[in-house]
Amino acid sequence: MDNENKNMLKTSIEPQTDYVLRVAIQQAGYDQAASVIRDIAFDVRPGEMIGLIGPNGAGKSTTIKTLLGLLKYGQGQVVFGGVAGRYGYVPEQPVLYEYLTLWEHLRLAAAAYEMDEADFTERAERLLSRFRLSEVKDQYPVKFSKGMKQKVMLIIGFLLEPDVYIVDEPFVGLDPHATRDFLDMLEAERQRGAGILMCTHVLDTAERVCQGFVLINKGAVVARGSLADVRVQAGCASDALLFDCFHALT
Repeated sequence: MDNENKNMLKTSIEPQTDYVLRVAIQQAGYDQAASVIRDIAFDVRPGEMIGLIGPNGAGKSTTIKTLLGLLKYGQGQVVFGGVAGRYGYVPEQPVLYEYLTLWEHLRLAAAAYEMDEADFTERAERLLSRFRLSEVKDQYPVKFSKGMKQKVMLIIGFLLEPDVYIVDEPFVGLDPHATRDFLDMLEAERQRGAGILMCTHVLDTAERVCQGFVLINKGAVVARGSLADVRVQAGCASDALLFDCFHALT
């Protein structure tokens, strides 16, 4: 990338009813010498869960960092839509503060979005109970197990009830109960009208819960659309699994 392109990624919030996230990244990378991803374009609509799929090093994390505005070098446009243009991001690696309790983490997130106190308390207590963390709400999550830390990040994301969720490898460290709770809550949020972009390697689960897919390989989109669309683009049989399409395309 040259100097003229490095700061040309435009991110905006525009109330929309037909989509909650629109991504059109022409190119992006970690320095101006070379792009890591290029021509990444897709939409996430209200009530739709899109699986962002690809092998290690394909550009999935770079795509997420770019649409969140975390990369310096990029060209293209990202639009957050929905009612308020609010998004919730759940990173693969939990981000926690050493001297804040679990409850204080939740209160900090609520304060950042100016949540009503009564709404905050009701949602926080309900989510803590759902993820079986009520008894440790006054403890420090930096000392939790990896799975418990991941639950904290999920609770923070669900607490805000955003228009779109961006979730990076959410199943890492979760036990079967937490995985079931997470999927049930994602489905409830989808029914509410939220859109979900989920980056995951758990292909059987993605095939079961996602309405559409974006497959990335070597920094570019190689297939996009419903599973039926992906099968056609991969040259696979009409009953092929997402796993089969993944291997055919990557």
